[in-house]
Amino acid sequence: MSKQHLPPPRSGPTAGTGQPSGRPAGLAGRVITAAAARAGAPGGLRFTERQLYYETCRVLSPGSTLLRGRVPGTPAPVLRLPAFTRALEARGRETVPGLLPPLPESGARVGPRRPRERAERPERSEWSEPSELSESSQFSEFSEFSESYSEPDVYDYGLPRLLMCQDRSIAGMLLANHVHLEAACPVFAAEDALPLDPRLLAALRRAEGATVYVLHDASPAGLALPAQVRSGLGPVPGVRVVSLGLAPRHAAALRLPTGRGPAPGPAALAALPAALRPREADWLAEGRFAEVAAVPPDRLLRTVLRLTRGPRPPRDSLWSGLRGLRGAGFMTWPAA
Repeated sequence: MSKQHLPPPRSGPTAGTGQPSGRPAGLAGRVITAAAARAGAPGGLRFTERQLYYETCRVLSPGSTLLRGRVPGTPAPVLRLPAFTRALEARGRETVPGLLPPLPESGARVGPRRPRERAERPERSEWSEPSELSESSQFSEFSEFSESYSEPDVYDYGLPRLLMCQDRSIAGMLLANHVHLEAACPVFAAEDALPLDPRLLAALRRAEGATVYVLHDASPAGLALPAQVRSGLGPVPGVRVVSLGLAPRHAAALRLPTGRGPAPGPAALAALPAALRPREADWLAEGRFAEVAAVPPDRLLRTVLRLTRGPRPPRDSLWSGLRGLRGAGFMTWPAA
């Protein structure tokens, strides 16, 4: 598959504004409506435009869903991105239930930060750059989460886990679906949060055995991100850095649509993790990659929650509960 399968989103006077283009939505609008219903299930999940695009591809190609887990592979998207963007504009972005507004390119951070110059964004293939973003629109969850870290006494406690995302929009999606509350795990975008605020580093150190999880694309830049996070943490003893994926084998098992950009250079290939299988390294050497946004939203949330919260404690039965009450104290169980 070549780059032309997934060119960059259209930018221009009407791109990203949410204004209909004047063309009738027709069948394309109905497909997007069905895709939005699937992306938001169950329970009205929030999702990004990129996630809606991949869900639209699955609606148009139901066979890929049926083959998932049975026939591994990384198929090409069945819908070109400009065609999806035009159909979404015709339908109206603001009329799609659950669709999150675009995140400003230079928006607020997802956490505390010392004043400094914004780091240069790592280069990605040309089609994967986000569309033109409105500076006035932003995720309210980002500002709410930042405010929750504005109290000085928050940093007096240990921070046992933290989630770092390569994609800022995915970090916003996780926050919008309250993953940081359910998993008791702060969610950050790597490009905004690194290097970490000294107070967060102190909180990680105080937890004694904290874990920093990294959620990244199946690409050379994504697979190199955990090592960058590790080096960005500095000399913090006892803090683990764990990759949640994606890896090429995950993309193949889930039959995620993949793109192809320029072949990575020798330096990028040398920085790949040693745990990669030879077939995965060859896949990456061809310039192929898969985005986290291609994972169905409900599956992404379940996986992140399961991996960050850890194994759940066993559920107590009725009899074990009664035995516990017997030894809980006086007036809880008759002595005779």
